[in-house]
Amino acid sequence: MSGSMRELYILILTLIAALIAAFSQYIFKRSLPKFKMNLKGILSLFKYPWLITAGLMYVVSLIIYLFALKSGELSFVYPAFASTFIFVLLIAKFSLKEHMSANQIVGLLLVFIGIFLVTMT
Repeated sequence: MSGSMRELYILILTLIAALIAAFSQYIFKRSLPKFKMNLKGILSLFKYPWLITAGLMYVVSLIIYLFALKSGELSFVYPAFASTFIFVLLIAKFSLKEHMSANQIVGLLLVFIGIFLVTMT
């Protein structure tokens, strides 16, 4: 595989990992019941199938991310994984109907520009 095809493959893997991680956060947010921060309360979370699903998605995201990290340079993969911030903001805006401030929009654009600059060098 040529260098540019390999980088594209690693970028796609990293973006998939970031997207899965973002959706797992969405599921956590939508499914999380009220619970007490003690052992009994934490263990009670295991009776919620959607929380378990979100946790498994997060693990899958981590495995994909680790594979991308193994295949590419840290200075390339980790900034691309920051796209999780972009995905989470968009999911929050459109699925949870959360308000996005002007600062968040500017921040989202800066993250996007930063990812673009780092991954295209």
